[in-house]
Amino acid sequence: MRIRALFLSILLLMASHGVGAKEEHVSDLSAAKTTVETVCAACHGVDGNSSIAINPKLADQHADYLAKQLHDFKSGKRANAVMGGMVANLTDEDMQGLADYFATQTPKLGKAKTNGKGSLGEKIYRGGITETSVPACASCHGANGEGLPKRFPRVSGQHAEYTVQQLNAFRKGERANGPMMQVIAAKMTEAEMQAVADYIQGLR
Repeated sequence: MRIRALFLSILLLMASHGVGAKEEHVSDLSAAKTTVETVCAACHGVDGNSSIAINPKLADQHADYLAKQLHDFKSGKRANAVMGGMVANLTDEDMQGLADYFATQTPKLGKAKTNGKGSLGEKIYRGGITETSVPACASCHGANGEGLPKRFPRVSGQHAEYTVQQLNAFRKGERANGPMMQVIAAKMTEAEMQAVADYIQGLR
């Protein structure tokens, strides 16, 4: 009994000092907001809901995805002169803080202009394009565009113009940090990209 009591005491002592426990990182969202206001807001909005259609909405995006993109911009893996300059002086902690901050913001959803139910955009998003072996977008990004943390970004409500811009960047090889998307975009026509991007804009 004494040995058991001693063992339990040691376990409690270790727990109280965090021994053997994985330390969780907690971002300073207040500091992150300050960075957003001085560095990010002009293009993405303070709340991550960009009003400029060629700039992505970041509100409610998965933090892991955002952090990866920031690191890719900084390393040059995702080439973009503007973003490369913006992240040049940010530390790993800064980038994680920004990612966590935007992930907590409430997204403002959009509306599809012409690609609603039964449209070409919906057919591509939900069923892909059989003739050219383009998989359904929903298979990775989810039925409602919610994405999958650490793997696939949230796309629901994203500006159609931005989505088309990125699909073309993948197709032309200008964006090289998504090999799967490069293969998929290479098989799509401009009309197909426009249709599915419009449908995505109205997802919720």
